[in-house]
Amino acid sequence: MRWWDIDPVLELEKELFPVDAWSRGMFWSELAHARGPEATRRYLVACDGDRLVGYAGLAASGDLGDVQTIAVRRDQWGTGLGGRLLTELLRAATDFDCAEVMLECRVDNVRAQKLYERFGFEPIGFRRGYYQPGNIDALVMRLHDPSTSVQGTETHG
Repeated sequence: MRWWDIDPVLELEKELFPVDAWSRGMFWSELAHARGPEATRRYLVACDGDRLVGYAGLAASGDLGDVQTIAVRRDQWGTGLGGRLLTELLRAATDFDCAEVMLECRVDNVRAQKLYERFGFEPIGFRRGYYQPGNIDALVMRLHDPSTSVQGTETHG
């Protein structure tokens, strides 16, 4: 993801997450940490021709990675795009020498939970009222050693 991707990313962000969408400033801030030798972030976009169809981001701190976001356009659900984006995030986590990867997922987002479980993430707890507005709980999930994730080691050509 580069600065010129922010407008189409924001469009998809607002479509998929209308009540708790990230702001332009949040994406700019994340991208500011995604370049150069001291980078601690990896943000990706997926395009179908000129149309952005998905994006994802990971933050690394020490030996811990955190999936910040994964979003796939609704007409691309079921195509495997979410899995390909997650695979790339796990590769990034491995590049950052992360021993574990964490994430939060809305408790009502069963589709995403199933994806994460296929990659070896395990539920470890909840964050009550994490998603605002709406006071929706988050399921916290963890993956030990992203370099050995069954799905995360696949290559896609």
